[in-house]
Amino acid sequence: MRLVVGVSGGSGIPYALSVLRALRELEVETHLIVTSGAKRVMTAEGGPQLADLTALARVTHDDRDLAASIASGSLRTDGMLIVPCSAGTLAKVAGGFADNLLARAAHVTLKERRRLVLVLREDPLSRPMLQNMLSAFDAGATVMTASPGFYHAPDTVEKLLHFVTARVLDQFGLDVPGFRRWKEAEA
Repeated sequence: MRLVVGVSGGSGIPYALSVLRALRELEVETHLIVTSGAKRVMTAEGGPQLADLTALARVTHDDRDLAASIASGSLRTDGMLIVPCSAGTLAKVAGGFADNLLARAAHVTLKERRRLVLVLREDPLSRPMLQNMLSAFDAGATVMTASPGFYHAPDTVEKLLHFVTARVLDQFGLDVPGFRRWKEAEA
């Protein structure tokens, strides 16, 4: 399996790190794009940094490189996810505005009718964001929020991240080891 992983400037870079770790464990080929906004957030928040993300990806692309392989539908992928997906990136996807590689790769994913999952991590939601979420959904994207469940009684931040990671990767038919589903016996 081959997935494109986009990281945009929304707070929540630990979600991206968790997803990339799971994809590596599942031996999924990943093509990573990190926007300049995401790089600024990493610096400001002091959590996972660019080197942490790139170390887990098979290929890392420069967000300014609109001639990268993932900018073309001829590169076969099994889809794309953007985690976190900022309000600005959501607006670009919803409007078909492809001014950077992340937005172009999302556009290609939609036009090729491949699965695109947007994982938003911003609250509260403004009316334009809600409209953009609906437009992205209508275009074929799956819109999710980075909202962990609590039925599995998480006692660490890692378990909260793991829950969201598992739900996101469910969208691609991937089973994340150690994820306990509702009313499922513990493994």
